Amino acid sequence: MRKNVTRLSMFALILMLVLSACGGGQSAPVATEAPAGGDATEAPVATEAPAATEAPVAEDAGGFQIPDVEDGKFNVAMVLIGPHDDGGWSQAHYEGLVYIEENVPNVHTAYIENVPEGADSEQVFRSLSRKGFNLIFGTSFGFGDPMAAVAEEFPDVMFIHLTGIASNETNFGNLMGAMEDMKYLAGMLAGARAKADGNPKLGYMATFPIPEEIRLGNAIALGMRKTCPECTMDVRWLNTWHDPIIEKEAAASLFDAGAQVVFTGADTPAVADVAQEKGKWGVTYDWYGSCKVDACLTAPYWVWGPVYSAITEEVIAGTYKPGWQYFDAETGALGLYGFMEGQEMQPGVKDLDPEVLAMVQETLAQMLAGEFTRFDVFTGPIMDNQGNVVLPEGQSLQQVDLDAFPEFGLPCSIDVCMKWWAEGITAELPQ
Repeated sequence: MRKNVTRLSMFALILMLVLSACGGGQSAPVATEAPAGGDATEAPVATEAPAATEAPVAEDAGGFQIPDVEDGKFNVAMVLIGPHDDGGWSQAHYEGLVYIEENVPNVHTAYIENVPEGADSEQVFRSLSRKGFNLIFGTSFGFGDPMAAVAEEFPDVMFIHLTGIASNETNFGNLMGAMEDMKYLAGMLAGARAKADGNPKLGYMATFPIPEEIRLGNAIALGMRKTCPECTMDVRWLNTWHDPIIEKEAAASLFDAGAQVVFTGADTPAVADVAQEKGKWGVTYDWYGSCKVDACLTAPYWVWGPVYSAITEEVIAGTYKPGWQYFDAETGALGLYGFMEGQEMQPGVKDLDPEVLAMVQETLAQMLAGEFTRFDVFTGPIMDNQGNVVLPEGQSLQQVDLDAFPEFGLPCSIDVCMKWWAEGITAELPQ
């Protein structure tokens, strides 16, 4: 794992890219205790999340409602960028929080939703710390700097930041998983679907031009070309993590421009809903229940509960060492909808070439066994979309390459780090 503390300053270089990430169309911010619910790791279909309850507004938190702690319990709070029932990213995290309360003894959990990145989130993290929460999860990229600042003020509180690159290795840690594994497999399925339909064009709705989104887009393209070497993929930048209207407009734009299958990097199932209207195919993201219409091919998704529970238990025991935790599929925290135990393939997948399905299933089995990792996804030969060799045959990217731009000044194993588009992607990177 990476051990370069200077990333705290480097993180600021890309934070400004995501300050608008709260998007539009969000409901009023609320906070509530996370109620007990079903085990998210077992349910293969969507369920309705419990509604949040109103609570008195806390004057010192910018109008956000700050939940109370419970005396005598270990108190865990979660800060969400979107609604807890968004059908995507935030819902997957919310169910992970419910899993903690159900599986870790003597723990009380609560969450606050629809929290914008930036100054508002810093007030929320500070207020939660003052309330007495012992462990706080922040689930969006732009929460990084606010969490880092508050962590310095409250050394007895543990802060875990999702998707960023910073850690103070004391009480502020970073957590992310190799979703590129599942995006790679989904790319194989999408390429095969487009080829079978006689329209070798894909689309990708990316959120912000940060290494994470470029990494996932490249993984899709690498998988796509395994099953459809002639396929190409266009890109639309959303500049939001959660906005159903913008997501629908971007999906429609890509379909109208000729894409047969469109992927989303954002939070809602909008891409599949538009695909259903257009008679084409969408690939949703984040939550197992997002793939709920026939036009959805699959969904790469997260199962945060076991990871969150393990961290909580270690923090309680005093053995957790915050740093840069980046997990692969063998943890059970990553899934590909339609291919996990107890799930059925979607209609648009069932009739694909049996050899493609066998390849996806075999590669998935290797991933779940820890025999195929993110570094295998990014192993050469790999060309970029300008005809340059990114990786020669047999060479693999290192962790820092997955997370960085050259401007970070880190010793990447390749000069361009993750600032490149893979062969087959027709878009250019934003300047």
